Amino acid sequence: MNKKNLILALLLLCCTTLAVTAQTRKKQSQTQKTTTVQTPKNRFIVISKKDFYLAVYETKAGDTLLVKKYPCCVAKNPGQKQKRGDMKTPHCTMQNPFKITQIQDAHNWHHDFGDGRGSIRAYGDYFLRLETPGHSGIGIHGSTNNRESVPGRGSEGCIRLLDEDIIDLAKNYAFVGMKVVIKAEEIGPLSFEKKSATAKK
Repeated sequence: MNKKNLILALLLLCCTTLAVTAQTRKKQSQTQKTTTVQTPKNRFIVISKKDFYLAVYETKAGDTLLVKKYPCCVAKNPGQKQKRGDMKTPHCTMQNPFKITQIQDAHNWHHDFGDGRGSIRAYGDYFLRLETPGHSGIGIHGSTNNRESVPGRGSEGCIRLLDEDIIDLAKNYAFVGMKVVIKAEEIGPLSFEKKSATAKK
């Protein structure tokens, strides 16, 4: 084999190796994505503006079981959201719940709270965008640079979790289309919340 043919053979071998490697990585990526989204579709979220928690429930064999519970932060002002900028978190009912429309990577998102800190990271790793009729921009996210606000009041309308909790929720429980019930301040535990047992993992 002359030098020219040897070079061509080596180039062909390199191209074949790169193609196989790319295909393998693509399959691994697809497998990982499939694994991430494999979560029961009979789960839903309940958020309390009274007691500052976000709970994941699962309906199973006629029962509603508590799967996970996190402390949360809601808007600075109580009451139903009326307009943009009123610093209120919208609420709904079990009969007309909100839902998750997007699970977005927010690790590089910044926000200026107008408190002198300038534009800072504020959302953790994920933003779970909610469909809240009449209002836009509402979601569930982390509490980067505002960790001390969880649990309690302090957001501009969204629901904050601790940064490690938004990762857990986004990776292990949340899915697009998931129902989200945000209870008004005057609403205490719902009937199934009072009697629910923790689901076995």
